Amino acid sequence: MVNLACHAGDKPVTLKEISDEEGISLSYLEQLFVKLRKGSIVKSVRGPGGGYVLAKPSSGISVGEVIAVVEEPLNPVACLDGAVSCDRAKSCTTQRVWKGLAVKIAEFLNSVTIDDLSREAKKEGALSSAVKPRADACASVGK
Repeated sequence: MVNLACHAGDKPVTLKEISDEEGISLSYLEQLFVKLRKGSIVKSVRGPGGGYVLAKPSSGISVGEVIAVVEEPLNPVACLDGAVSCDRAKSCTTQRVWKGLAVKIAEFLNSVTIDDLSREAKKEGALSSAVKPRADACASVGK
């Protein structure tokens, strides 16, 4: 997502380019981008020069939203995921702590935007030297 934000205004970015720049498996990216497209976070551009672009400004996309769309659970313990039933849930003395931590994690991730991360990548020079720079954008984002 940060890679797309860094290339905003350029031509659409292919998953192959992201895979090469970020060192992420192409097949894994394909799975993620199906979910991101369905979640209206990215748009696909078809045809020659096609690829993916952000569906809305990077300042309007939180890390929490991205994680929710790709359906990655963030709960610190499995018993909070809902899919796992726990016989001790009603008498668990630590569940309150784990629920509180889950709330704080969600609040933090929802407070960080993709724009925040792309600006940080630009500022700190967390750019890969193995990638050809694109005009007026992050050349690449660090891993």
